[in-house]
Amino acid sequence: MAFSYMPGFGNDFETETLLGSLPQGRNSPQRPAYGLYAEQLSGSPFTAPRGTNERSWLYRIRPSVKHTGRFKAASYPLWKTAPNVGDHELPLGQYRWNPVPMPKEPTNFIQGMRSITTAGDVLGQTGMAAHVYVANTSMIDDHFFNADGELLVVPQVGALRFVTEMGVIELRPGEIAVLPRGLVFKVELVDKDVRGYVCENYGAKLTLPDRGPIGANCLANPRDFKTPCAWFEEKETPCRLIVKWCGNFHLTEIGHSPLDVVAWHGNYAPYKYDLATFSPVGAILFDHPDPSIFTVLTAPSGEEGTANIDFVIFPPRWLVAEDTFRPPWYHRNIMSEFMGLIHGQYDAKEEGFVPGGISLHNLMLAHGPDAPGFEKASRAELKPVKLDNTMAFMFETRFPQMLTRYGAELETRQDNYIDCWADLKKRFNGTPEGDWS
Repeated sequence: MAFSYMPGFGNDFETETLLGSLPQGRNSPQRPAYGLYAEQLSGSPFTAPRGTNERSWLYRIRPSVKHTGRFKAASYPLWKTAPNVGDHELPLGQYRWNPVPMPKEPTNFIQGMRSITTAGDVLGQTGMAAHVYVANTSMIDDHFFNADGELLVVPQVGALRFVTEMGVIELRPGEIAVLPRGLVFKVELVDKDVRGYVCENYGAKLTLPDRGPIGANCLANPRDFKTPCAWFEEKETPCRLIVKWCGNFHLTEIGHSPLDVVAWHGNYAPYKYDLATFSPVGAILFDHPDPSIFTVLTAPSGEEGTANIDFVIFPPRWLVAEDTFRPPWYHRNIMSEFMGLIHGQYDAKEEGFVPGGISLHNLMLAHGPDAPGFEKASRAELKPVKLDNTMAFMFETRFPQMLTRYGAELETRQDNYIDCWADLKKRFNGTPEGDWS
């Protein structure tokens, strides 16, 4: 079945599955068409400034109060929430992992969430968590919503389908999806096994970064974001709804599907984006630009220019800078960087950082190209070169990212990662030329 999408970022959309099911000229008629219920889903306080005020009106078969009963506690022990401090003994350091193993037992998207880091404080609605998901089973009658934050999903292996109360998003590696806080959804697998990354944003919603001197075009263009058209199911079978709320999980059983929105309008909705449509901007004469030039989405904090989260990618691009060390330079950063590799090779790491892998460089911990990468870039002929067939990304935050016990004890952690810089030589010998022997 083909699903339809509407283009644009942050638009005020309207969509209906049945002709006339969406009221015109008002939001809450006395008797909505088709016997539907009108319900508002708010993504911001009522009095937020117009530019950040987000809400959608949903016209559904049953109101959401009928999609919950009495809750009972549920347990997903590998999904952690900030603050999550001091639950392992691994000392401070730069870390890197090979891919998280696929599960052998039946595991759905929620069961397969493995938290690697947490940052900030969910109760103060600041910070984030970085997860990896692995799954081999679809959610059939289980549904989920996250009251703690929105979810940015980055597939790495296998395609999946997010069946949400506001429409259906089909997602494959090379695309991303954002699921707003409070949105009810289930996840169906298109492929047998899936793996990917998730950034759980506790703070202000992800939005497009300001372009500044770049102007009106390039980076992620609004028209390339796709929001699903309305879709609903009328299913009268036993279902479950799982809720994540302040770091804890709760479950309620109901006798029908909660995915029953026949029509909706508004600007609070899920969306997807194809990373191949990102138009990178870079240096065309000399020097390597800051990685912030590759920001796709940002979640602002209270301090201008210091993000709660930046989602940055490293896509295919041409390198043309003259008399320049072209890979990322060595640096210590006030921001903390969680990196993943979707496919290909990352130009600052010649080996060891593999597709599905992870690296973590926390604030003020030095990092940069490994020794083979430095040697190669320092001696390369500086002709135009295209970095092709690659896609890496970074979840960057102003907060320290606290490693979870699962991440600390994960068997795929590369204990020898620190050795990738061991062969960097001292080249200072008191002469202007230095020692390049």
